[in-house]
Amino acid sequence: MKFNRILLSATLIVVALVVQVSVLARLQLPGAVPDLVLLTVVGLALVYGPVSGSLIGFTAGLLADLAPPADHAAGRYALVLCVIGYLVGLARPENGRLTSATGPMAVVVAAAVGSTLLYAGVGALVGDTAARHVGLGFLLFTAAVYDLLLAPFTVPLIMALARRAENDPLADAGGGNGADVASGWLSSGTGLRIGAQRGGLRVKAARSRASRAGRIKGVKRL
Repeated sequence: MKFNRILLSATLIVVALVVQVSVLARLQLPGAVPDLVLLTVVGLALVYGPVSGSLIGFTAGLLADLAPPADHAAGRYALVLCVIGYLVGLARPENGRLTSATGPMAVVVAAAVGSTLLYAGVGALVGDTAARHVGLGFLLFTAAVYDLLLAPFTVPLIMALARRAENDPLADAGGGNGADVASGWLSSGTGLRIGAQRGGLRVKAARSRASRAGRIKGVKRL
């Protein structure tokens, strides 16, 4: 992994973990807890691909396993996020450009449900039956809802930062602010074409100026 990629990923994971432990875990919401660490892994994996996604997921999960007040065996969440990071990385577009917000939203829901199922499954293997007392179905539903509500404010920003750290030309497609994904997600899919629309307007404006200049030159020649 490149140094910029490692530095950015480590910073985002640490920030997400601190917010997760100090803020989100204290909200006392029914069912699951919004998983900012998971969303960070999802955002980075969508940009970096499956291999880097799995490494980032393993590191993030291991830190979450060791961070207080963790009450489960170390390595449990690391395994879960390693698998999720790899699978999400496989959903990375080949050209790196997202044309709709529907795909990333579906990836977030699948990651939330998949991570909850994997975590509960691994817990059942080691004798942790906490999911049975809460209700697995309710946990899956609340995890998907909470993460889906939090995703528009986190995943697009993470993806934009990751692209800038990689010096990706797509990061400048939205007028120099790397907001092609962010604008699209927050506008429920319609804004994902904002960057292209701005570029189109600029081209039209340039053509219009050139056309006017041509007409003026033609008049002068007459």
